[in-house]
Amino acid sequence: QVQLVESGGGLVQAGGSLRLSCAASGNIFGILAMAWYRQAPGKHRELVARLTSGGSTNYTDSVKGRFTISRDNIKNPVYLQMNSLKPEDTAVYYCNALEEATANKYYDYWGQGTQVTVSS
Repeated sequence: QVQLVESGGGLVQAGGSLRLSCAASGNIFGILAMAWYRQAPGKHRELVARLTSGGSTNYTDSVKGRFTISRDNIKNPVYLQMNSLKPEDTAVYYCNALEEATANKYYDYWGQGTQVTVSS
């Protein structure tokens, strides 16, 4: 099992920056990928950025060039650096971990969510 604890949300003006942090514990060596999702009111949860255990990253088009997902090493938190924030980035942001618990058995874990509000 994996436990996720997020921090770093808040209120920021458009054009500003925030950094979200997600600390994982438990079976961290079984994590295949970590990601950030977001959900705005009345909208579906969407993938924002993903970082695999091999170091590959991918981003949704709307945040490319503005957001960066990173982690120094497997024991450190995963960060989402958000720059040039826009009002449309306002959402609850969730950390996600994909764990390979045993061969061919995969589980998704979610953090509690952190609110990001960007004012115009």
